[in-house]
Amino acid sequence: MTRRHLSRRAFTRVSAFGAAAAAVLARGARAAEGKVLRMGGPAPARDPESWVQELGRRGYRAAYCPVGADATDDVLKAYAEAAAKAGIVIAEVGAWSNPISTDEKQRRDALALCRRQLALAERIGARCCVNISGSRGPAWDGPSKDNLTQATFDLIVETTRAIIDDVKPARTFFTLETMPWAYPDSPDSYLRLLKAIDRKAFAVHFDPVNLISSPQRYFASGALIREAFEKLGPHLRSCHAKDIKLDSRLTTHLDEIRPGLGGLDYAAFLTELTRFPDAPLMLEHLPNDEEYALAADHIRGVAKTLGISFGAA
Repeated sequence: MTRRHLSRRAFTRVSAFGAAAAAVLARGARAAEGKVLRMGGPAPARDPESWVQELGRRGYRAAYCPVGADATDDVLKAYAEAAAKAGIVIAEVGAWSNPISTDEKQRRDALALCRRQLALAERIGARCCVNISGSRGPAWDGPSKDNLTQATFDLIVETTRAIIDDVKPARTFFTLETMPWAYPDSPDSYLRLLKAIDRKAFAVHFDPVNLISSPQRYFASGALIREAFEKLGPHLRSCHAKDIKLDSRLTTHLDEIRPGLGGLDYAAFLTELTRFPDAPLMLEHLPNDEEYALAADHIRGVAKTLGISFGAA
């Protein structure tokens, strides 16, 4: 709509709204200046010293857990001490599985894995253990007509409580990654889960790309990110850094892509993250070191324009 189609009063209202929105964004950018964030990603872990050297070479100050649950206490201690000495945070331990599967064996196996990985996160001092809530469909991480129902919400609550209550973590947290077709699928549904699960050891893992499930969200990713941080920020433990691209093919095609090649509002993402700088930003799902380097370079470039730094490992 152009100015000539608006009444003077309507134009004044629209102009005032735009100016107010711009002012809010400018204040956020000013507040972000000088802040230091943590970025991380995969790195080979032959031994603790070579692991931290590889992380430093990549400019990372955060890492995925470098060992499995079968590692001895001495090995875990060695990695934890090497990370602490190098100023590196162990961001997360993955527990990727389907603890709400309709297949009882798969469900039991997934619950056992979640307990084992949460215990590993507790032993090594990771910021969180992360899984998705799961799926009631045939694919462990896929869509199902039953995923976004009250019955499944209640099952997720019961399942998550059981995992946390069995392990009783004191210094780490169990988290559920945001998803497009499973709870938590929005900031509000994550808030509902936090309240319903009602456990101190349950927290938030944020992946904004996984929430982009429509053109409406794609073109308003900054607003979605700001809403998520406003509602969930105090519970945030770790984030994933990806990107997403909307194709012009009908009907709607959204593809995960390397940071910098899609439409995610990284300026909003990084600005909001400066409010909770202890939460690492973790690169994932890229095929090789070159792609990880390009992704990191893009994010650092956006950060530089905002006066934000990722420090040095």
